[in-house]
Amino acid sequence: MTQLRSDYRFGVDVRVRWQECDAQGIAFNGSYLGWLEIAQAEYFRNLGFSIYRVAAAGYFDSTVAKVTIEYQAPVRVDEMLDLRARVARIGNTSLVLEVAIFAGDGGGGPDDAPLTTIEAIYVGFHADTGQTRRVPDSIRNLVDRWEAAGEVLSLERFPELAAAQG
Repeated sequence: MTQLRSDYRFGVDVRVRWQECDAQGIAFNGSYLGWLEIAQAEYFRNLGFSIYRVAAAGYFDSTVAKVTIEYQAPVRVDEMLDLRARVARIGNTSLVLEVAIFAGDGGGGPDDAPLTTIEAIYVGFHADTGQTRRVPDSIRNLVDRWEAAGEVLSLERFPELAAAQG
């Protein structure tokens, strides 16, 4: 997994809240899954669509198959975090999202080491049957263009995805 802030095109800032911490003010392990969810949702929102809306419309839904979290340094209440996200791979029915958590609020440079890294494997599935489902070409194309060139393609090029977005 990539370890430099500069390796990620997308990032979103969050503040560590008290409810995400233990009595000593250090974020507890379950909080990192919440930050993974924020990074995932905002990554795809950056590409022009909501993962929640397209799932609700039946266009594409996914489930978490595996999450690996590696903690390098603690984070504390009220600190700003820079959640960096990238889709590292897309398979037939799966995609791998990498999230690296860095000190936020100007707390570092492009080559800083992350405080935590998360790798999540999502598998496309049909919610009604539980069967796996292929990742749509529209999502592949949007991700590929973003990761390769930092360009967000217009949803007008993908009418079925645009319709599912609402």
